[in-house]
Amino acid sequence: MLKNVVADMVCIRKSKFACNGASVKVSSMKYTINKFIFFISTLMTLLCVAFTSTAQYKEFKLSAKGDTLNIIDKKNLKQGKWVVVVTELRGEPGYEEEGYFKDGKKTGSWRRYNSTGDILAVENYKFGGKDGVQEYFTFLGDLIRHEEWRGFNPDAPYDTIAVYGQGNNEITNYKIVKAEQYSVPHGEWKYYTPGQKLIKFETYDRGHLLKTVDGAGIANTKATQEIIDANAKPKEVLEYEKKYSKKKKGHLENTGKTSL
Repeated sequence: MLKNVVADMVCIRKSKFACNGASVKVSSMKYTINKFIFFISTLMTLLCVAFTSTAQYKEFKLSAKGDTLNIIDKKNLKQGKWVVVVTELRGEPGYEEEGYFKDGKKTGSWRRYNSTGDILAVENYKFGGKDGVQEYFTFLGDLIRHEEWRGFNPDAPYDTIAVYGQGNNEITNYKIVKAEQYSVPHGEWKYYTPGQKLIKFETYDRGHLLKTVDGAGIANTKATQEIIDANAKPKEVLEYEKKYSKKKKGHLENTGKTSL
């Protein structure tokens, strides 16, 4: 009888181990299923986000890196980063430019390259028009022109213009038109040779040319400046005079007497 009890106990232990093994397998399967469900739900969420973000675009392109480019929204307005490729036409070399649009208008810095990737221009825009410094380069990378612009955005969306009669200066009517952004030269314009030697200098104030200096004028201006710099007092002398003048001023305030 004792043998039978021992045998029963052994059977019980074996069945217990078998049950534990089955329990471990079930837990492992549940963990794998939960990971799979999490992966699927994450993937669906990302797809929904991507679909939602692109659904608001009428057109767009994807770069080789997966970036979204050349977006046209539902209102037919250009948005975000754009890469514009202009092919060669009637002997004019092609080029490529890249920058950003906001509500159909250029904004920020735009760069232009030739077909081999050399920089041709760096332009800055505001309100869709040129604003700030614009720089243009040769195919070798030399600066040939430096421009400064100021962009204006109309305060009112519409403007009223006069309509003149034919053959006279009499106003016959007025017409309401949509006000457009405009840009004017404002600041310094510099022109260089391919070797970056300054050959012309202009100064503008809100579209009005104030001064033009070229050729001998630039040489004379440069020579004059060199003379001024040569005759200027050394830095040490200026610092001494400044320090001495402060001491002298303090002495006069204390004594009320001069050295004369």
